[in-house]
Amino acid sequence: MDLAEHLFRHEAGRLVAILTRLFGIHNLALAEDVVQDAFCQALETWKFHGVPKNPSAWLLQTAKRRAIDVLRREGTARKFAPELGRFVASEWTLTPTVDEAFDAAGIRDVQLRMMFSCVHPTLPLETQVALVLHLLCGFSIDEIAAAFLKNGAAMGKRLARAKQTLARTRDLFDLAGSHDAGNRLPGVLRALYLLFNEGYHGASREAPIRRELCDEARRLIALLLENPLTCTPAVHALASLCSFLAARLPARMDEDGNLLLLADQERSRWDRTLIAEGRRQLDLSAAGPDLTSYHIEAAIASVHAEAASVERTDWDRIVALYGTLLLVQPSPVVALNRAVAIGERDGAARGLEEIGAIEGRERLLKYPFYFTALAEFELRLGRHANARRSFAAALRLARNADEKRFLERRIAVASRPTGLQGSTAVGTNFEAAVPSPS
Repeated sequence: MDLAEHLFRHEAGRLVAILTRLFGIHNLALAEDVVQDAFCQALETWKFHGVPKNPSAWLLQTAKRRAIDVLRREGTARKFAPELGRFVASEWTLTPTVDEAFDAAGIRDVQLRMMFSCVHPTLPLETQVALVLHLLCGFSIDEIAAAFLKNGAAMGKRLARAKQTLARTRDLFDLAGSHDAGNRLPGVLRALYLLFNEGYHGASREAPIRRELCDEARRLIALLLENPLTCTPAVHALASLCSFLAARLPARMDEDGNLLLLADQERSRWDRTLIAEGRRQLDLSAAGPDLTSYHIEAAIASVHAEAASVERTDWDRIVALYGTLLLVQPSPVVALNRAVAIGERDGAARGLEEIGAIEGRERLLKYPFYFTALAEFELRLGRHANARRSFAAALRLARNADEKRFLERRIAVASRPTGLQGSTAVGTNFEAAVPSPS
């Protein structure tokens, strides 16, 4: 990722949020245009004068100047944010108001408000996540379409309709002044959960792991933790889960860029600082009576983090936790994870029995890791022909070149006359991902 793209990823979201607060959410398109202008100006200026020592601050100042220009130029022709209208209409208060919006506290506050605005209750969950990706994380329409396996034009129309819905609210969501913040928080958490999952084990055609998405999800979760109105046990639980999983990222691919099973990962490469943070957040999540799916998934991730190897993992505890998760969040994907954990504990034959007993199993037929789990258990039992067929079914559903290479290597293993390498893909590689919605 070059400098320009890196900066756009990290700065576009917060700049759009700041300007949307100043202009009003009904002028969201204007805010996006100003940000785009600031980046174009940066590219032109830096081409001749070089990149400044602090490019983020440069962009911030440029966007601030452009905002003041717009507010002055269109002050009488356009209605801006209702809550700031009287301040931006006066030359005496215009500059101080813009300065306040661009200070550190103002930036944190406005990004939270944008998050809560994106999870408008009338919008479908996928659209809410797409808005978070687009407005807060600086992802293009084509990138979002690829992540959701959608047509770019269709995704563009969906986002345009969603922005129209936001525009009708006239202003960013006000956490402090609304009784609806608690009702919207689960939607915010779900959006960030899916954002992290897309980075950790998503459907991108380009790559199976996109660390920048994981980092962005963790950054936005940190904003929730900083605000007393949104720092809840569920947020601590999600922060714990993402910390535990992010700790594994350095070891999930080998030096040649090939995906690795959990059994094949060098656990010495796991980030111990992030594991410690996961434990700390898990402890903090225990306050209060509520038990969410994030609590349970974080507890499962902690068991893996504590284990010296796959063989020395406390599979009894993981099976029990998945049983609880099935009660809290029943789905075939969670049931598949539980079945694989049982197979790790009790043997491949028992794992296959559990997979065969999953309620709603037909919903997994388009899920590549369902067939991978079947194949790995068949391979353990020495039934190589069955394993090859299931691996081939998974290969047809592979979402990117890395997954295809991984499955082709497993097919090669299953084609050998004798010998067995590796351990169950779902119980190791797949289970390491956050259970996907189904």
